[in-house]
Amino acid sequence: MSAAAHPRYRVKQAKTDSDMAAAQALRSLCFKLTKRTDADAFDVKCIHLLIEDRTTRELLCCFRALPLKGAEIAQSYSAQFYDLSRLAAFDGPMLELGRFCIAPHCKDPDVLRLAWATLTRYVDAQAVRILFGCSSFDGTDTTAYLEAFALLKARHLAPAHWMPQVKAPDVIRFSAPFRPRPDLKEAMRVMPPLLRSYLAMGGWVSDHAVVDRDMNTLHVFTGVEVAAIPAARQRSLRAIP
Repeated sequence: MSAAAHPRYRVKQAKTDSDMAAAQALRSLCFKLTKRTDADAFDVKCIHLLIEDRTTRELLCCFRALPLKGAEIAQSYSAQFYDLSRLAAFDGPMLELGRFCIAPHCKDPDVLRLAWATLTRYVDAQAVRILFGCSSFDGTDTTAYLEAFALLKARHLAPAHWMPQVKAPDVIRFSAPFRPRPDLKEAMRVMPPLLRSYLAMGGWVSDHAVVDRDMNTLHVFTGVEVAAIPAARQRSLRAIP
């Protein structure tokens, strides 16, 4: 993955055991895993992007990406939780994104911009047609997220021909009686930042959230069809800060 350049931050692909250990440690911190390290069988299959401070070498951001074709989607991380058989018919390169984490103390927006600029280079180079993955809400209590779920149901559901079907044993269906007119301000306040970014790109979601007690999250399947990203947003994603 060709990295965008920045005077303060270095972008690199994980190549060594120490690179992976640093990424897994940051993921464990962001997902509040105090009793174990966040590592799984998908790590060895994925490309891992790391962004670190050039001076201190501190890791500030990481994510992993798994290139696939439609017929291979059952091999994705997301397919553990969702029946993605409809997306198996998708024609063109796909990229699953996961474990997108930024160090909690890092407030410089250039870090996220740099991550997106580097990712966009890869998407362009490989002619990726859809990005997908699981967008996570912190914790498994739905109470704080009812407005967000209502907004997702009202405005952002996947097209029927791509809609992920229920597979996980414990889900929150958006067909539940959420508010018919969600409070937009409150919905966006509690929406995960990464999911807000996907929605701004024209992204869509599953019609249910999965209760993931292992990671202590509620997550929704999220897809972004590259051709549908607004032109202004595409220019912004390609900009190197």
